[in-house]
Amino acid sequence: MKHTFQAPAGRNVVVVGTQWGDEGKGKLVDWLTETAKGVVRFQGGHNAGHTLVINGVKTALHLIPSGIMRPGVKCYIGNGVVLSVTKLLEEIAGLEKAGVEVRSRLRVSEGCPLILPFHAAIDVAREAAKVKAGVEKIGTTGRGIGPAYEDKIARRALRVQDLKHPERFAAKLRELLDLHNHLLVSYLGSATMDWGPAFEGFMQNGQIQFDAVFEQAMQQAEQLKPMIADVSRELNEAHRAGVNLLFEGAQGTLLDIDHGTYPFVTSSNCVAGNAAAGAGVGPGMLHYVLGITKAYCTRVGGGPFPTELDWETEGTPGYHMATVGAEKGTTTGRSRRCGWFDAALLKRSAQVNGLSGLCITKLDVLDGLSELQLCVGYKLDGEIIDILPMGADEIARCEPIYETLPGWSESSVGVTDYDRLPANAQHYLSRIEAVTGVPVHVVSTSPDRDHTILLHHPYAG
Repeated sequence: MKHTFQAPAGRNVVVVGTQWGDEGKGKLVDWLTETAKGVVRFQGGHNAGHTLVINGVKTALHLIPSGIMRPGVKCYIGNGVVLSVTKLLEEIAGLEKAGVEVRSRLRVSEGCPLILPFHAAIDVAREAAKVKAGVEKIGTTGRGIGPAYEDKIARRALRVQDLKHPERFAAKLRELLDLHNHLLVSYLGSATMDWGPAFEGFMQNGQIQFDAVFEQAMQQAEQLKPMIADVSRELNEAHRAGVNLLFEGAQGTLLDIDHGTYPFVTSSNCVAGNAAAGAGVGPGMLHYVLGITKAYCTRVGGGPFPTELDWETEGTPGYHMATVGAEKGTTTGRSRRCGWFDAALLKRSAQVNGLSGLCITKLDVLDGLSELQLCVGYKLDGEIIDILPMGADEIARCEPIYETLPGWSESSVGVTDYDRLPANAQHYLSRIEAVTGVPVHVVSTSPDRDHTILLHHPYAG
């Protein structure tokens, strides 16, 4: 769909997930970059994944902002991102192989903490220890994101800027390795674990080897240096020049370290307010917040999920969502748990993000269901509440209260005009607006970039 309006100069939009991630943010970021000329990733690591479908061709991104698929759009990785240089260079190589020019358009903040092999080792070993002890896993991706954020908060992290100073990098690396190898061997029993090919060349007797990490980092630094920048300064300069920017969040609000289903959360702030801190801009530069939500709910990994359905038994609504929606994680390939739309959950997301409008994705997945359930609140310890409580223990005790709505048999796949949606699909969207108090501004009717219904453009003011 082509936009026919002239966007105000210097207008900036934040895109956030409002559920547990996997809401389809990548498609919307890519679609909105027809108007924006700069896209900023402000938190998370390569535990995130955005899948884009453009003219039927699928592309998976994990670190590089989704705007990279638009020629002429500049992409920024902000200081709030924990960066695996290995994975970034792999992603660049894959895009270049597909004919996408990356290096001249990508800027990486010198303030990004680095993810190194010992971070991933600790991540994997901790989850294995939980299994051995019979304790429920957090459900991490095992990519080292949490341990890297721990080093950041403890003020001992190696950062991108350290790659430019080999002696400084080496000194900090030795200190970090002493700490983390002690943890791996003495507490997590790494010497008895089978580490497999992912750690080949780095691991010996349960310890990460200094020489292997240092040599790899110095080799990668030469490729990364031309892309290292003061991202905060560049973003502020672009804004003053009237460039429209798009801030791209990873994961979802209910995985936020402060506002999510703690402790079953990620290790960063996924909410819109962190776009300022994670990119180095003032909050006054954030003009509109678009909340992305599926027309139903999904969740990967452990943790409470009030509206979860049986999504493994053929013939059930949950199975329909899982199969028609192809609910597999972009990053890990894990099956996503599926359930009914949770409006009480969305109220929490609207509250902590200050949502300006909603984009409902995967509406087409509900085609063919004769009846839909919309969660409008919960029963919790004998009381009725209309907003998701904070904390996993309280959420696990919530009993959803449902409103039954009629489904539709007509196809909504690829529809780009709201009036052409099935009448019951329109009614469903209207009820979501009414119950959550947030207007629906965009509707996605397939993974393809152009299969989008625009009701109000986020850049229109």
